[in-house]
Amino acid sequence: MTAVTPLETAPSVSKRMSKQKSRNTQVEVELRKALFAAGLRYRIHVRPIPGVRREADIVFRSARVAVFVDGCFWHGCPQHATWPKNNAAFWRTKIETNRRRDTDTDARLDEAGWLSVRVWEHEPVRAAAERVREIVQVRRA
Repeated sequence: MTAVTPLETAPSVSKRMSKQKSRNTQVEVELRKALFAAGLRYRIHVRPIPGVRREADIVFRSARVAVFVDGCFWHGCPQHATWPKNNAAFWRTKIETNRRRDTDTDARLDEAGWLSVRVWEHEPVRAAAERVREIVQVRRA
């Protein structure tokens, strides 16, 4: 995997980016509430498989389902991704590295018998919750 080299950034940009949440985002919390209301119980922010330093946002251990809520910017959403003009090479490398890591995570989970479910931040929460609920019910059956 390619190491991302930090570049000099304006203090205002650095401050703004450091405040971006990586867990318990609004979409993630709303999705958890919808899943809980649907009667599902889960763990949050845990590593589904030992030895792999990747946390899933929501985990259903009995069904072996790991849910990841991906931000459009950080994970390069095909519909909404934007490519910054400042430090363009840095950001392209960063986002493409995130995408490769996501693909690798999905493959590792699949090898271990888990199903990885990706939810984009722009997806309607109810639709995403229903999709996750159906997947969990099928896998538990």
